[in-house]
Amino acid sequence: MPPIYLDCNATTPLEPEVREVLFHFLTEEFGNEGSRTHEYGMRAKQAVQNAREQVATVVAAKRDEVIFTSGATESNNLAILGLREFGRESGKRHVITTGIEHKAVLEPMQALGREGFEMTCLPVTPGGFVTPESVAAALRPETLLVSVMQMNNETGIRQPIAAIAKVLDGHPAYFHTDAAQGFGKDLDSLQNPRLDLISVSGHKIYAPKGIGALITRRRGYERIPLRSLVFGGGQERGLRPGTLPVALIVALGAAAEIAKRDHQNRIATCGRIRAEALAALTPLCPRLTGDQSLVMLHVLNLAFPGLDSEALMVALKDLIAISNGSACTSSSYTPSHVLRAMGMTDDEANACVRISWSHLTPTVDWQAVAQRIRSMM
Repeated sequence: MPPIYLDCNATTPLEPEVREVLFHFLTEEFGNEGSRTHEYGMRAKQAVQNAREQVATVVAAKRDEVIFTSGATESNNLAILGLREFGRESGKRHVITTGIEHKAVLEPMQALGREGFEMTCLPVTPGGFVTPESVAAALRPETLLVSVMQMNNETGIRQPIAAIAKVLDGHPAYFHTDAAQGFGKDLDSLQNPRLDLISVSGHKIYAPKGIGALITRRRGYERIPLRSLVFGGGQERGLRPGTLPVALIVALGAAAEIAKRDHQNRIATCGRIRAEALAALTPLCPRLTGDQSLVMLHVLNLAFPGLDSEALMVALKDLIAISNGSACTSSSYTPSHVLRAMGMTDDEANACVRISWSHLTPTVDWQAVAQRIRSMM
């Protein structure tokens, strides 16, 4: 038997209902959304518009505020670098982010820094979250953008999005959140009307890889002054030209609708798995990462006394598939920048593993996992 997959923060399996929709639009309804002269194109366009509505509904946005992209990385780049020209024209050349963001936020921010913008990178507490007070202290009249992730991909810790939104009341800075990990899982925080820009990833919510969205919430009748990063067509209001991948878009829409529909059942299942995991692993005296009151129910980031994460993953590889950080930085063997930002030493960071599951996860023999770990101690 293969090991049980417990790396859902890296990517999720396809929801069965989503798989059916995906293959239907790959094989039957394969029309180009831009083809306006025949029925195939018209049905494709209608399906895409329905998917916009499904995605928008999760965050209480409007259908025309959804821009489809290839994933959260592209969405983050469009949200951050897409404001570059407006920042130059308006004289707003200051941006704020945190030390625990995904590289898909930190690197575009650093690119702005090389072009004359000033970036403030806020520290986080040992609990793994940024404080609203630090955001307030960093704000300036010339602040263009504040970008704080909804939920950290390595630790599972929620960030205080609602409190930061209150800090930004009355300030014109745009508020962006990388919601790759929390969209469809932590619903209330993304419905805050002060959130201007929300990045979404399909393959974190049981849709395929290669599809995502950027939600661009209007302020009254005023659209966010984003500029395209690529050129070659008028699709997606000119912000993301190119032929729309209808099957992927429809799959994302279905995944978003199902996530809202099944939200409570998924929470209950993930909470039960977490309780079972902790019951088996707690006797081994693990060090849990960050403020556990803020951790999503489908994530455990922890370390065991005297054990290195690499050795642990190898020892468990026939039982469970887990990771020791972000899949997007797995080619780098340097300690996690997230855990270092939380104040860990290199050795402490290198001992941590991330275990993440979903409502689709089969039964895990946690006692067998605990016994294997105990044999290494």
